[in-house]
Amino acid sequence: MSSIKERLEALGLTLPKAAAPVANYVPFVRTGNLVVISGQVCFGADGAIAAEHKGKVGGGVSAEAGKAAARLCALNVLAQLEAAVGDLDHAVVQCVRLGGFINAAPGFSAVAGVMNGASDLMVELLGDRGRHARSTVGVAELPLDAAVEVEAMFEVR
Repeated sequence: MSSIKERLEALGLTLPKAAAPVANYVPFVRTGNLVVISGQVCFGADGAIAAEHKGKVGGGVSAEAGKAAARLCALNVLAQLEAAVGDLDHAVVQCVRLGGFINAAPGFSAVAGVMNGASDLMVELLGDRGRHARSTVGVAELPLDAAVEVEAMFEVR
């Protein structure tokens, strides 16, 4: 089995630097064998949110761009997890849960498909350890006008 870094490279991806919090919270909390990752928005490799990932999905943001934004959120979640535990290959037992928040235009109900961007990446990178429970909700607004935000919980060694 290849390492997570090798799978990232095969997909043309790299983990970004773990983002600093934008308000009064910590990016992750470890308690026992659980790591809870605070909501991560769709920052790109440059540390900014691209124009196509700002605004309301189903409005100015297409469902496809929303799915790509969710994928970026998942990368940022994994960057925080790596900051919390170090080596992802040896520390991660299971992705327990993902929570997705979609900045949805009124009437846009295809939020589950958008969130698949994050869920699919977890499984691509972690295999069966990436299969998780999940909640996805459409919301009226997100910080920094992000199209998507994803939070997570992992069991670790």
